[in-house]
Amino acid sequence: MSEATPNPENKPLNDEELAATAAAPVDPLADAQAELANLKAQNADLADQYLRAQADVQNARRRADEEISKARKFAVEGFADSLLPVLDSLEAGLAIPNATLEQIREGSEATLRQLKSALERNKVVEIAPAAGTKFDPHHHQAISVVPAEQEANTVVTVLQKGYLIAERVLRPALVTVTAPK
Repeated sequence: MSEATPNPENKPLNDEELAATAAAPVDPLADAQAELANLKAQNADLADQYLRAQADVQNARRRADEEISKARKFAVEGFADSLLPVLDSLEAGLAIPNATLEQIREGSEATLRQLKSALERNKVVEIAPAAGTKFDPHHHQAISVVPAEQEANTVVTVLQKGYLIAERVLRPALVTVTAPK
């Protein structure tokens, strides 16, 4: 058995295998050069894969940045679209030259309903606590404290409604609260 012939299983070689190994010249330099060429090819392939992956990441990052930019730019588009009928109603009401007080009132009420509907569609919800409701500093802003026959720290009156947008306080409700006893 030749020392240069690999025999990973350490089995005895038969006559044909012995003849083949004896006939094959062992050239360590040629083997090393072949392995080097193989490694260079693998290295070039991995470098190409790396560059392609980097390009994919940069393209994905660029597309994401563009989408974020567009989202910021057109974020109010839906909200503005829902307010256009309100604008149309106001303009139509003002276009009537000799409107009666009753017509103005009806038009104002209809326009107010349109506005409230547009706000609700865009997740803008009013905060208008009823009298006797527990004061909530996260949704209410106390303007004054008054003596009253209610439990302490409860809402007496709402001076100005507040609003939430998607469960976040846009403006707190301005309220008066009862004084501690």
